[in-house]
Amino acid sequence: MTETAKRPAPAAGSSVAGTSVAGAPDPAGAETRGRSGAGLVAGCGLVLLLLFALVHLTQGTAAVGPAELLGLLTGSGSDQQAAVLAASRIPRLLAGVLVGVALGVAGAALQSATRNVLASPDTLAVDAGAHLAIVAVAAFGITLPALLSGGLAFAGGLAAALLVLALSGAGANGNGGPIRLVLAGTALALGLHSATSGLLLLFSQETTGLYAWGKGSIAQTSNDELVQFAPVILLAIAGLLLMARRMDLLRLGDDASRLAGADPRLARTGAVVLAVLLSACAVTVAGPIGFVGLCAPAIVRLLASRVRGLGRHRVLLPLSGLAGAVVVIGADVVVRVVLGAEVGVEVPTGAVTTVFGAVFLVVLALRMSDAGLSAAGDALARLRSRRTYLGVLLGLIVLLAGLLVAGALLGDAKLLLGDLANWLTGQSGNRVSAVLGTRMPRVAAAVLAGAALAIAGALIQAVARNSLAEPGIIGVSGGGGLAAIIVLTSVPMASAWLVTGSALAGAALTALLVFGLAFRSGLQQNKLVLIGIGVSAGLLAIISVLLVTTDPYNQTKALTWLSGSTYGRTFASVLPPLVALLLAVPVLAGLRRDLDLIAVDDDSPRVLGIGLGPSRVLLLSTAVLLTAGAVSSVGVIAFVGLVAPHAARSLVGARHSRVLPVAALLGACTVVLADTIGRTVIAPAQIPAGIMTSLVGAPYFIYLLWRSRVDRTA
Repeated sequence: MTETAKRPAPAAGSSVAGTSVAGAPDPAGAETRGRSGAGLVAGCGLVLLLLFALVHLTQGTAAVGPAELLGLLTGSGSDQQAAVLAASRIPRLLAGVLVGVALGVAGAALQSATRNVLASPDTLAVDAGAHLAIVAVAAFGITLPALLSGGLAFAGGLAAALLVLALSGAGANGNGGPIRLVLAGTALALGLHSATSGLLLLFSQETTGLYAWGKGSIAQTSNDELVQFAPVILLAIAGLLLMARRMDLLRLGDDASRLAGADPRLARTGAVVLAVLLSACAVTVAGPIGFVGLCAPAIVRLLASRVRGLGRHRVLLPLSGLAGAVVVIGADVVVRVVLGAEVGVEVPTGAVTTVFGAVFLVVLALRMSDAGLSAAGDALARLRSRRTYLGVLLGLIVLLAGLLVAGALLGDAKLLLGDLANWLTGQSGNRVSAVLGTRMPRVAAAVLAGAALAIAGALIQAVARNSLAEPGIIGVSGGGGLAAIIVLTSVPMASAWLVTGSALAGAALTALLVFGLAFRSGLQQNKLVLIGIGVSAGLLAIISVLLVTTDPYNQTKALTWLSGSTYGRTFASVLPPLVALLLAVPVLAGLRRDLDLIAVDDDSPRVLGIGLGPSRVLLLSTAVLLTAGAVSSVGVIAFVGLVAPHAARSLVGARHSRVLPVAALLGACTVVLADTIGRTVIAPAQIPAGIMTSLVGAPYFIYLLWRSRVDRTA
């Protein structure tokens, strides 16, 4: 009997349009429905983009509203109105569409290449690498044509992406773990942004205008760059569409790709290279536009769970580009509706998209499993002997004393030891008294803030049982910074205690949000950090919006403070971290043994009758108090709360009665050293201490990720 004879006949009256005999799905019918569904989604997206575009053309400071736009379309408008559209609004609209399409497609390609829904030009540090490359060349006074600048951005972005993929373990087979990739990308991006900020400060004349561009703005004065980059973007998208089938196979795994005759490594490499090229073009045209490459593909993938056919790359890639254009133009429209034309034009589009993207990142983090990284590798670090502990403690005290002397003597005006001795005994002259009268409060603020941040980092790492957590990375410092910025810009003569109170409230609310979301998921270690990264990114974007909407005087003051600087500090500025440390010491002395047990697991404290919930709340409250005190004194300084506790555990073991004092000394030494170098190397100009600590802390964070990768594969 033949195969045809074996097949039963279809029942009478059955429909064969979408169903084969025996009730099996008909591929042709399913494909037809998939095409219609994809077409409907694309049509809705185009209509939404068109509506946003029409509104976008009516927004601005010139009097060209809907009526005038309608007049121009019907041929009755004035030449002046046509000039406004041609010179400003149309280039801005086209830039937004072009950048949105490029970033949307790039994000979709990176997510498919790494099999990671969190991959994007931001989380792979592509934008940060491209930004640094462009600023580095400009700092040396070299002016390049647009296409060469794009090539330079491509080289910087590709180098950053390859490093992140190597650190996350996703370079070889795309299985490095979603959270690990974001951690590596965030750390590298922070370091690259700090290097970029340092160049902007060191070469302020050569890099004029690049600071505002670095926040991500689609404002254009002509169509020249758009005409040059549009063909490059279209060719890169065409290349990805030609690879659509290979990328479909990547989703099924490397083995499936090989069985189908496609080399997965070649497909992955091609997708990453073309995605980086798209990102580099977008950065060259408009600067870093945050998180569009994360949001746009995420929107399409969410729709793909309800609409057939959207998951295939020949549909996914163009729809992600369309979604990216809608996100960019929509964000630009919304911000000008909310803030008005005058202010809205000045607000960087990248800051607005970053806020949206931060929400997406947090939502995606809550939906993900916490795997792929061993984050608490040193919670049981070997305890050193008492002699070693005392030796380390004494050595750090001597080192801190030496750094205090260096901090007092070095700066734009160099002093001698005799000058310091005379000042201490009240016998110095007016010049020395004036210099040390302004310098010593800075040194004292650096010591106390560094110690407070180090202890706060040790507490957060212990409670979260995550050695990658610290106040800056999980957003607590950013929350305190946002609240303090609001006070600094709205109350210019605010006292140190008002700033401290606002920073405390902001840090507490942020900690409540981050830990509250993390506790809902069982306080999974890496998920906590990922949620914190998303919240921190959103807070920093909101700060950027506040800074551009305030007056220039408050903006300069807030920027200096936000960079983590001791500039202009008085002895009154030293009181907040001092009071926080004095309040924290008795609490920590009483909970030092509980802290050791909490850092290991949940069961040990319960067996010994320790209230896990109340102890965690008290320890986190102490960490928030210390962070707020430090933030109100010296601004936002990252990585001190990460590096100091790690180094302390390596030196003296995991017992917190030893870790906390050693970490405090290491944190104090770190911030004092960073502050001294920052105000000496380019004196009389200064590099904020926060930039210096990021340049040291980011490589250390990357080293920790690399070490955990090696441990996991060993």
